[in-house]
Amino acid sequence: MGDIMVGTCSWTDPALVSSGWYPRGRRDAEGRLRHYADRFPVVEVDSAYYGLPSIRNSRLWAERTPDGFRFDVKAFSLLTGHPTRSAAVPADLRPALARHGRARGATADPGLLDEVWHRFGAALEPLREAGRMGAVLFQLPPWAAPGAQVRTFLEECRERTAGWRVAVEFRHPGWWAQDERARTAAFLGGLDLAAVAVDTVRGLAGSLTPDVPVTVPALSVVRFHGRSAAWGTGSKEDRFRHDYTAAELREWAPRIRALADDAAEVHVLFNNCCGDAAVRAAEAMRGILDDEAAEEPSRTGAHGNGPTGQTRSHTIGPDRRDTPSPSGTGTQEVSCRN
Repeated sequence: MGDIMVGTCSWTDPALVSSGWYPRGRRDAEGRLRHYADRFPVVEVDSAYYGLPSIRNSRLWAERTPDGFRFDVKAFSLLTGHPTRSAAVPADLRPALARHGRARGATADPGLLDEVWHRFGAALEPLREAGRMGAVLFQLPPWAAPGAQVRTFLEECRERTAGWRVAVEFRHPGWWAQDERARTAAFLGGLDLAAVAVDTVRGLAGSLTPDVPVTVPALSVVRFHGRSAAWGTGSKEDRFRHDYTAAELREWAPRIRALADDAAEVHVLFNNCCGDAAVRAAEAMRGILDDEAAEEPSRTGAHGNGPTGQTRSHTIGPDRRDTPSPSGTGTQEVSCRN
């Protein structure tokens, strides 16, 4: 069984920073990352979607995290076909962005794309050199429906990311529809692109299936977006506002372990960013997976040793589930409903 690494989609989200999860003395930039990395082995850099990362920050992130820690970096919006604000690109590139590529569906200037790709890749190099680089996450927009145009786009992206681990999350539900599923899996596998499974609310037109296969042996990614009825329509806070229950997390445990049967690493990332809801859900999921792993020998009749290659979920540092919050009221202090 592969290594299951549980974390969240940000350690810098303002709602998390203000929730009280970070203790006194560890609330500056360095302290927050060190505190997070003491508790989780993986994190997503979702801020890279909103603005290009920097070489300086990548060096600092590598210095402040232990060996074995992984950063999954979300691809910049211009590189995934999303509208991009002028303020999100460096000042010297803004004139080119104003001419091309700022609106939905616009084709960016090839020279601008080349330069943005170059700067994006250079910014990640310190993480690669330090062994901290996980995967680059390409989250495609919901209007990117299955078809030749999007497949060509992903082929071009793969050429530019040769040598990187890359994961793809489709926001259009058609990619994993029954009549498209096998073709999508074969296409991603042929390009050595890992598929991203997601948890969202069920029953809406834009709801996404949780049933996504492993497409490459190195990696599988699961992102938990919450189960808000405002998925796809509301503000960011409304779309991702959700407190996962233990039952909702337990229903995913067999899926995650099945993914780990076929992938060397499974990154399980929580994106329900409201207060400390994501870190609480990640801690709870890790506990559920570890408890199941501990029970496995008794179910199989083994005595302390599971099948070759079987692992427990990857843990760095203490489990905070039983640690009081700074206020002394426990980790349930901040609720998404407040």
